[in-house]
Amino acid sequence: MSHPALERVARCSRYGRRLLTAQPNLAETVAGQLGQAFGRAAMQAFLAEPACADEAALHQRLRQLRQRVWLIVTARDLAGQADLAEVMATYSTLAEVCIAAALDFHHAGLAARHGEPRDENGIPQQMVVVGMGKLGGGELNVSSDIDLIYLYPEEGDTAADDPSASIRPLSNHEFFIRLGRKLAAALGENTADGYVFRVDLRLRPWGESGPFAMGYAMLEDYLVAQGRPWERYAWIKARPLTGSRHDELMQIVRPFVFRKYLDFGAFAAIRDLHVQIRREVARREMAHNVKLGPGGIREIEFTAQVFQLIRGGQIAALQQQPTLVVLDALVKTGLMTADAQQELAAAYDFLRRLEHRIQYLDDAQTQLLPDDAESQAMLAEAMGFPDYAAMLTALDRHRNKVTRHFEQVFAAPQTDQNSHPLTAVCCGTADADATQALLENAGYDDPPRVLATLDALRQNTARLPESTQLRLNALLPPALEVIGSQADPAVTLERFAALIQSVSRRATYLALLAEYPAALRQLVRLLAASPWAAQMITRQPQLLDELIAPQHLMSTPDWTQLAALLHAELDAHPGDTEAQMDALRRFKQVQTLHLLAQDVAGRLTLEALSDHLSYLADTLLNETLARCWAGLKTRHRDTPRFAIVGYGKLGGKELGYASDLDLVFLYEDDAPQAQEIYARLAQRINTWLGTLTSTGILYETDLRLRPDGASGLLVSSTGAFRDYQLHHAWVWEHQALTRARFVCGDAAIGASFEALRREVLGAPRDAGKLRDDVLSMREKMHAGHVNDSDLFDLKHDHGGIVDVEFCVQYLVLRDCAKHPELADNVGNIALLQRASAAGLIPATLAQAAADAYRELRSRQHAIKLSGAEYARVPPQALESVRNAVSALWTQVMDTAA
Repeated sequence: MSHPALERVARCSRYGRRLLTAQPNLAETVAGQLGQAFGRAAMQAFLAEPACADEAALHQRLRQLRQRVWLIVTARDLAGQADLAEVMATYSTLAEVCIAAALDFHHAGLAARHGEPRDENGIPQQMVVVGMGKLGGGELNVSSDIDLIYLYPEEGDTAADDPSASIRPLSNHEFFIRLGRKLAAALGENTADGYVFRVDLRLRPWGESGPFAMGYAMLEDYLVAQGRPWERYAWIKARPLTGSRHDELMQIVRPFVFRKYLDFGAFAAIRDLHVQIRREVARREMAHNVKLGPGGIREIEFTAQVFQLIRGGQIAALQQQPTLVVLDALVKTGLMTADAQQELAAAYDFLRRLEHRIQYLDDAQTQLLPDDAESQAMLAEAMGFPDYAAMLTALDRHRNKVTRHFEQVFAAPQTDQNSHPLTAVCCGTADADATQALLENAGYDDPPRVLATLDALRQNTARLPESTQLRLNALLPPALEVIGSQADPAVTLERFAALIQSVSRRATYLALLAEYPAALRQLVRLLAASPWAAQMITRQPQLLDELIAPQHLMSTPDWTQLAALLHAELDAHPGDTEAQMDALRRFKQVQTLHLLAQDVAGRLTLEALSDHLSYLADTLLNETLARCWAGLKTRHRDTPRFAIVGYGKLGGKELGYASDLDLVFLYEDDAPQAQEIYARLAQRINTWLGTLTSTGILYETDLRLRPDGASGLLVSSTGAFRDYQLHHAWVWEHQALTRARFVCGDAAIGASFEALRREVLGAPRDAGKLRDDVLSMREKMHAGHVNDSDLFDLKHDHGGIVDVEFCVQYLVLRDCAKHPELADNVGNIALLQRASAAGLIPATLAQAAADAYRELRSRQHAIKLSGAEYARVPPQALESVRNAVSALWTQVMDTAA
C-alpha cells in the first residue's frame, strides 16, 4: 500500500486500516481506480459478472462491492478529490444498484416457485421499493441505514407463464412480503464479509405493526385516514427506486405531503418534533451529536422542509428531495435570503463531511464526536485542521449560525393573552366605563361601534370548536391593539372581523396571526390601507401565508426568476386547464400582495409600482399565450406566428392594481387556415384571462382597440393591420398608438409592429386639422364622463390627467416627423421632457406639467386604493396642479393654432 490516498485512509480510519491490512489485493485493485468516481455502470458490471449462482454468492458479491466503494469514496474524499455531492451520490447509487440487483435475483427465485404476481387483468406486478430519508434525497452517508417502504400497484395472485407448470400460488400481498424479507436480508445480514446496508422499515404505514408490503390502494387509504404530521415530513423525501407506475404512486403521496392551501400547522408539528428530539438528546447527554444536537444537520433539514410542507402545494420548485436543492429553491422563490442560504449550505457541507469522517473511524453508524484523544486527533487530520480544538471552533461557528436561522423560523412567540389589557374588552367581562376607557386609550374614538363589531364577531363564531375559540381569544386582544393605531381603526376592525369570520373554521389561519405578531401587523396595515386589499385577502385567505416572512414580502421582484418559477408551476400540471388557470391566478394574487405591501410601506414610487404591475401582466400573458396554444386541438405549427400588443395602461406601463388590459392580437402566417386557428387562440386567451374560477379572474380585457373596433375581426394579419393604420384609422387610434407596445409572442411580429408604429407616428400631418380632431375627441371624452358634483375629477375634468395625456399625444403626432425621439414609448413625463428639449414647449412649463401629472396620478392611486368609486377632490385642494396643466393645454393648443 504505497498510494498516498490509501495511506491517509489508514491514518484517519481504524476500519480502513483493518480492511487494507486484511485484503492487500483489494488495496492494489483500488489504488488504480482512485482517479475517478465509482459510477453506476461500474457497480452494475461488478455485480453482473460472473452471475451469482446462489443466495450466498449474491450476499458475498454485494458486500465485496460495498467494500470497494467504501475504500474508493473514503480515499477520494480524504484526499480532497471528491466533494460532498460525489460522496452522497455514490453511496446513494450503491444502495440503488444493490437493491435492484437483490430484488431481481430474489424475484426470479420466488416467481419460479410461485409464479409471477399479476393483477386481475393478468398484468405482471413489480415491487416498488421507495427510498425514504437520506436515500430518498440522494444524500446517503457512508454508514447510514436505508429507510425503505415496500409497495406494489395492484392486488391479485401469482400465476405461471406456462399453465401446465407446477407452482404453489400466492397472493400478491404474500409474494411481496416474502420478497421484501429476502431483500432486507440480502442487504442487512451481517456475514463474514460484513453487511451492505442496515435496512429500516419502520417508516411504513402502522410502523412495526404494519404489513411488510402493501398495495397502492391500502397506502392511499392509510394516508387519507390515518397519516400523521410526522409522516408528512418523512414522505417529503420519498423516491421510488424500482418497479414502474411511479407517477400513480406520487399522485397518492403528493396531496398528502403538499397541501393546496396554507398549512401553518406544519410549523407547530415540526417544532414539536424538534422539541422531542432536543429533549431526547439532552436526556442521553448527546449535545455533541452533529446530526441531532443544537445547530446540527437535522435543524438544517427542518428549516428547509417546513417551507416545503407549508408552501410546496403552491410552489412546484419546492417539491424536491435534496436539502441543498431545496435551499437553493427557497432563495429563488424569495422565501430565504441568499446570505441565509449560503450560511446554511456551508454549515451543511461542513457537518455532513464531519459526519462522514466520524463514521470513517470505525465504519459505525454514529454522529457523536469522539471522547478519546486518538479519535479526536484522527478526526482533526481528516477535516484538515491542525488540532481538535481548531476543528471545534469552526464547528461551533457553523452550529451557531444554524441555530440562529432555525430559531428565526421556528421560535414561537408567547400566545397566552390572558394578561393583555384588552382581553376584558374582547371577552365582554369589563364594565361599560372601563370598556370605554380601554378602547379610547387604545385609539378608538367610537367605542359603541367597536363593541358592536366585536359582538357580531362573537355571535358569528359562537359554534366554533373549543380549540378554535381559544385561538380566536388569543388573537383578538393584540389585534385590537394593533388596529387601534391605524388612521381609521373602526373601519379597519370591521374589515378584520369580516376576514376572521371568513377564515374562522380554519384554525390554522388564527394560529398564524396569533403566534406571529409581524404577520398580524402587516395584515392590519393592508386592511387599513385598502378595502380592495381587504376583499382580496378575505376571498383568498391562503394569501395570509405570504405575511409570515417580512424579508420575502418586501423583496424587490426578480421577474426573470419569477417567470421561471411560474413556468415550472404550470409544467407541473400538464394538460390540466383548471389547475393551470388557478396557478396563474394565485401567482398574480401573491405578487400583487407583495407589491401592495411594499406600496403601503412607502417602498415603491408610483412609477415603480406601475412598472412592476406591467411586468406581472407581461409574465402572465406570456404564459397564457403559450398554454392556450399548447391546448388547441388543431394546430398547424409548433410555435404560433402570433403576438399580443398592449395598449392603454398596459402599453404605457401605467397599470394599477385593478386595471383591465387593452389588447390587440396580430399574426403573420400564410397558412390557409391561419385566420381561423388564430381567432380560436385569441378567443381562448381571452377566456383564460376573464373566466371566474374559485381563485377569481386573471384580468378584465378590452379588445375594442383592434381595427374596426368591436365590429372588427378578433385577430388581424400584420398586412391588414398595416393597411388599416396607414389608410383607415382615425386620429384617436393614432393617439392610442403612442402608448402601445409588443408584449409577448412572436418577436418578429413584435418588431414589425414597432416599425409600423413609428412609421405611423412619424407621418406628416396638417397641424390645424390634427388639432381640431384632438380637441373634438377630448370634448367627446369629457361629455362621456359627466361630473355633477362640486368636486374636481382628477382624471376627466379639465386640468386633469387626460388633458396632459392629450397634449403629449398631440405633440407626438404633430412633431414626430421632425423629432423621431418622440416616438419612444417612455411615458408622459419623459415625453414632456423630450418635447422641451426639442424646443416645442418651455422647459419650466414642461417641468411644472410633469410634476402636476405625477401628483395627479399619485392622488388618483391613493384615492382608488382607499376604495372610492371616483378619484375626486375639492377644487381648491389641487389649484396649483390644475393651473400647471391648464397652462400646458393653453400653450400646446393655442400655439398649434
